[in-house]
Amino acid sequence: DVISELSSIGLQPEEEVLTKKGYRLDALVEINGKKIGIEVDGPSHFLGRKPTGSTLLKHRQVTNLEQIPIVSVPYWEWDKLRKDSGKKQKYLRSLLFHE
Repeated sequence: DVISELSSIGLQPEEEVLTKKGYRLDALVEINGKKIGIEVDGPSHFLGRKPTGSTLLKHRQVTNLEQIPIVSVPYWEWDKLRKDSGKKQKYLRSLLFHE
């Protein structure tokens, strides 16, 4: 669902990308020549609404070691958009383009 909405806003996401350091990203997009990792983070990535230590570590290491910033799409934020494609696209644009 996130992947199809990324495509709908004009991006060409690569799915399930394995980084050079061995991390798997849900998606990788390129914006203005810069690669950005997309992580669709489900309930197992959080304790309450706070990311688990392993989730934080992965995001930090991919950002610092691979030079790929990570954008997280928490499940509760995505779920509240329901089936409204327009809202989902607006949400993704706000994360990626700071609109």
